[in-house]
Amino acid sequence: MSEQNLQLATFANGCFWCTEAVFQRLEGVEEVKSGFTGGRIKNPPYREVVMGRTGHAEAIQISYNPEVVDYKTLLYVFFSTHDPTTLNRQGYDVGEQYRSEIFYHTESQKETAIAVIQELEYEKIFEDKIVTKLSQASEFYSAEEEHQNFYNNFTENRYCQLVIEPKLATLRKKFSHQLKS
Repeated sequence: MSEQNLQLATFANGCFWCTEAVFQRLEGVEEVKSGFTGGRIKNPPYREVVMGRTGHAEAIQISYNPEVVDYKTLLYVFFSTHDPTTLNRQGYDVGEQYRSEIFYHTESQKETAIAVIQELEYEKIFEDKIVTKLSQASEFYSAEEEHQNFYNNFTENRYCQLVIEPKLATLRKKFSHQLKS
């Protein structure tokens, strides 16, 4: 498939080190970039974002092949590998930079996200109400190089073992048929 047929998905669901590692393992995902979006300044540096000074969320931007993995599946993975019921928080990471937010690129993505959220609420998949925001995609800024491919580069890091590995275990359990071989 040519690069021009790839589509973009942009998600914020806590620390981008965690979310990058999850989506990198899905069949049909060609690239995952860690970065920032949804804030007030151009080219925000990591240190300013994590201090909550820019309004950006730590996010990932995914290039994916919709003939292999559809947007709805990406959304199910998104909701299964973080807590979408906590406002501006994921575990020990607290602040609006760790918010749960879907940044849609098309009206179809927006409609699909709304439908998935309604489905999850109706089926009471989560004990509490989903607080994930839904926003039109805006400028995405790639994080510095040391933040890219973090889990794969530092698998033995304590953070990777304690925080990222459980998310990967959930991915393997719920989406084994969607994983790269």
